Amino acid sequence: MDKNLPIFRKWVPEWLIKIILFSTLLPSVVLFFLPLSNINAAAGYYGSEPADIQFSVALFYAGYVGFYSLERRFFAYLAAKEYFIAFTFLNIAATLLCYYTHEIYIFFPVRFIQGMMFSSTVNLSLSLIFARLHSERAREIGFSVFFGMLISALPLNNLITADVIDAYNFNVVYKAAIFSYIPGLLMLIISMNQIRLNVRFPLYSLDWQSFVCYSLILTLIGYIMVYGQEYYWLEDARILYSVMAILFFSVLYFFRQRSMKRPYIHLEVLKHRNFNVGILLLFIMYLCRFPIGITNNYFANVLKFDPLHVSYINAFNLVGLVVGVIISAAMLLQRKPIRYMWIPGFVLLLVFYTSMFYLFDVYADEFNYFIPLFIQGMGVGMIMVPSIVYAISSVRISLGPSAAALCLAVRYLGFCVSIALMNYFELYEKSRHYNAFQDKITLVDPVVKHTLSTHFNQLITKGFVSLKPTKASGKMLVNSVNMQNHLRYAMDYYELISWVLVGTIILIMAVPYLNKTVVYLKSRVLSPA
Repeated sequence: MDKNLPIFRKWVPEWLIKIILFSTLLPSVVLFFLPLSNINAAAGYYGSEPADIQFSVALFYAGYVGFYSLERRFFAYLAAKEYFIAFTFLNIAATLLCYYTHEIYIFFPVRFIQGMMFSSTVNLSLSLIFARLHSERAREIGFSVFFGMLISALPLNNLITADVIDAYNFNVVYKAAIFSYIPGLLMLIISMNQIRLNVRFPLYSLDWQSFVCYSLILTLIGYIMVYGQEYYWLEDARILYSVMAILFFSVLYFFRQRSMKRPYIHLEVLKHRNFNVGILLLFIMYLCRFPIGITNNYFANVLKFDPLHVSYINAFNLVGLVVGVIISAAMLLQRKPIRYMWIPGFVLLLVFYTSMFYLFDVYADEFNYFIPLFIQGMGVGMIMVPSIVYAISSVRISLGPSAAALCLAVRYLGFCVSIALMNYFELYEKSRHYNAFQDKITLVDPVVKHTLSTHFNQLITKGFVSLKPTKASGKMLVNSVNMQNHLRYAMDYYELISWVLVGTIILIMAVPYLNKTVVYLKSRVLSPA
């Protein structure tokens, strides 16, 4: 491509170009975690269970991760403008299918395709943005803005869609997403020239075999992590066969990559010590990021907050994420040692989990949770971008795309493992606590007799005489036990994460060479995952 030819028309100002490019990302970022914005509403709409909705998000993520490396061939083959138009129309078509379908088994493959399209959106939009950023300072700011958008997607979705989902069917948010693609598409058609970013490479010898094998491994990992505890892991044939299939395809994929001249992902990046440290801490951060859903379930199921109320409380988490990303970006620009970003970030997460351990109660005021949620968001924001920049900058430029692809795979793995842990604690630990309560609660217990008497008197006072208050007070006792079960499993999980964070902080402090690593983006053509 002639570097003097402008990709955008001359009358389009630079600031508008960046707005257009980021606006093309926003609808897909919103669609990423959209089903998790109100998991019960989504499950009710599709006639499924909450685990199916979790799996639909895992499928979107798997499509994104699996297609990332193959997508670069299409990126090199098509002109930027026609590529933008093609995958935007495909995004609209996939979103339209999500709007019209009521069947979860149609919804699943569409979500995987949406993940593939999201990969195209990210690669092309960020490549155009990075090509226009001529300094390391500008590239790091652009990197931070993108990941700030990505990690803010979940609380932002909750804030935007809570009232809409409460008033309409769940699928109305997909109608809104369809219309949100149109302004960016029209602006791209008007403002872009028919210019190629690279020399056109024919689409022969596409390594679709590696894509299929890699995507199958990712999808099966997501399936096992989501449904494993519900099906009692290897006791169920579906989980057992899935594990065997992962082992088979992993061995096949490994030997295929070793024998290829141009592997799908260069596994050589795993030989770099700093890269391995970076992806390890990135994985731990993802384990600590998604359990915020347990806090939201606590708000809804124990404190009985409505979805709109929960979304407003999570606005503090959103503000914390933005502040954390800004602080980490400023420290990256000042070339601060990576330890100065990691230790405060993980300490903030530790403060959140330990404080929430003591704040869980059946009666509480909402303002008690404003500061902890802000702290959690700030901690995640301070860790996310430096970890990815640290990992990618630790390998040579030619391995940058493979490093980005593996960082993306590790983030997906962290997401899936966090779901598996939450499902384990919710299904197993909750039932364990319930059985423990059953063993201790008897009608001759003075505490139980007092509680039943209190509930009985409350019902009589409120006029429930004709509605069998004795039976109703028994149900209230069972409801109280269920709330205690929820509290206990949440406290158990948060205690586990707290110990993981303590170990992580000690590891960071104990590794001396982390203070000497230069962290910056070396390539203008790097397309971050």
